[in-house]
Amino acid sequence: MSKRIVIDPITRIEGHLRIECEVDKGKVVNAWSSGQMWRGIETILKGLDPRDAWMYTQRICGVCTTVHAITSVRAVENALKLEVPLNAQYIRNLIIGAHGVFDHIVHFYHLSALDWVDVVSALSASPSEAAKLAQSLSPWTRNSKQEMEKAQKRLQTLVSSGQLGVFASGYWGHPAMKLPPKVNLLAACHYLQALEYQRKINKVVAILGSKTPHIQNLAVGGVANPVNPDNQSALNMEKLYHVKTLIDEIGDFIHNVLMVDVAAVGALYADWTAYGAGVKNYLSVPEMVLDTAGTKFELPGGYIADGDVKSFKPIKSFNDDFFGEGVKESIKHSWYKGDWDRHPYDEETEPAYTEFQDNGKYSWVKAPTFLGKPAQVGPLSNVLCMFAAGHKATVKYATKMLDTVSSVAGVKVGIGALHSTIGRIAARSIKAAVLHESLVNQWDLLVKNIGKGDVDTYNKPIFPKGEQKGYGFHEAPRGVLSHWIVIQDGKIKNYQCVVPSTWNAGPRNSNDELGPYEASLIGTPVADPEKPLEVLRTIHSFDPCLACAIHMVDADKNEIVKIKVI
Repeated sequence: MSKRIVIDPITRIEGHLRIECEVDKGKVVNAWSSGQMWRGIETILKGLDPRDAWMYTQRICGVCTTVHAITSVRAVENALKLEVPLNAQYIRNLIIGAHGVFDHIVHFYHLSALDWVDVVSALSASPSEAAKLAQSLSPWTRNSKQEMEKAQKRLQTLVSSGQLGVFASGYWGHPAMKLPPKVNLLAACHYLQALEYQRKINKVVAILGSKTPHIQNLAVGGVANPVNPDNQSALNMEKLYHVKTLIDEIGDFIHNVLMVDVAAVGALYADWTAYGAGVKNYLSVPEMVLDTAGTKFELPGGYIADGDVKSFKPIKSFNDDFFGEGVKESIKHSWYKGDWDRHPYDEETEPAYTEFQDNGKYSWVKAPTFLGKPAQVGPLSNVLCMFAAGHKATVKYATKMLDTVSSVAGVKVGIGALHSTIGRIAARSIKAAVLHESLVNQWDLLVKNIGKGDVDTYNKPIFPKGEQKGYGFHEAPRGVLSHWIVIQDGKIKNYQCVVPSTWNAGPRNSNDELGPYEASLIGTPVADPEKPLEVLRTIHSFDPCLACAIHMVDADKNEIVKIKVI
């Protein structure tokens, strides 16, 4: 007999996501992904000055706080055919890379690892055995017995208090948890250390962006950072060398902790390479702009159809029609007026809520398609596309990851294993290593360009009469993000955000094809329907951010939530 599972809300994510599954004979046979809030930013932006859009859109989310700002200014610049000074591109790239590394570290240790690591089991581990194992895997200087003991003591204090804090409500002791205690302790220790290192790399965002979350240095046409090597109030060499120090420190953590831990967990859960693939149409976009016009990039992007890396087709510039004309969104199963399948320029955002309908409308999230098909976005899509493009750093770190997994698992693991739940997590650590290498390069490019005497960071935009259309894209930590703008006489006429979690969390499209979350759950084993840990593993592997896919507003201006600052 089949059983219906409802998980609402999914925890350890941003926003409110509801997942419903039908489980039959211990496996998921059907699934529905439902966003439970409405995003009203597009409506708010109508009639406003396009130069202000980025300040509004980055408030969509409090986690991926840089990405909407950067994509928004790119959209307006694209509409105006406005070039951006090289220094501004490099500064933006450094912010993009630092935020990406921060996000990938947080995803594995603080949002995803707790689905695989039993922190309560870590209390029974021998710190000396955990340290010995850690030292056999990596030269990380903080893999000592003392560090393991310190971590275990902190965990024990939480357990003894009766309040597990961030570790509360976990499925500890679940039959799907199979790491030995010493591995659980090692991972728990690195969980705590990761709190320090994600904070370090986030300082780069704060230094260059003036604050974080929600950077303040962007402008349509460049950045507001004045560059002057001899001025303490400007972006000078002292600040840039501090940025370099932070980049170097995070590199040590990525290579000797993050990648090693992900490889070890992946190898010990190698059976999970058989689950969670779902949609194998992979979409990514190029990133790290290397010129003023957005035609050259350090990191490639493109599209792979049906999981065949040989089908890879690149997206070459900010004006590539392959991307610009390939995106549509459907609302057949979304809580909006009508039943259409439209290009973002032609969309409307008119809410029309109904009850949850299995075969009708059941989500506030729209259903994007690329070339008429659902597409998966995120680090897995990006890594596969860069791998297909022959990007050297990606090939190097993907090969290193797969070789490490193969060594620990005792069986050869190839690139095909990445089409899975555990593969998405592995791809994030590969992407973190790629981004770190890119950060080193972007810092060098910025310093050398300033050394040539170039201190320009801004080109003033000019808004002509009439209508202009443009889009901006960005390979955000969770995948392809694009903003689409229609400007009429210097004001915003229409604005649409097609975000990573819209691509992945979207419901069935106009052809009733499952969205990526939904498709990825089909066939997933569920040992205990009352404790659906396996469902959470696959959904968390995408790193959902439903605040980006949806948002909340009360049309009657009633108070939704009150926050008291103590």
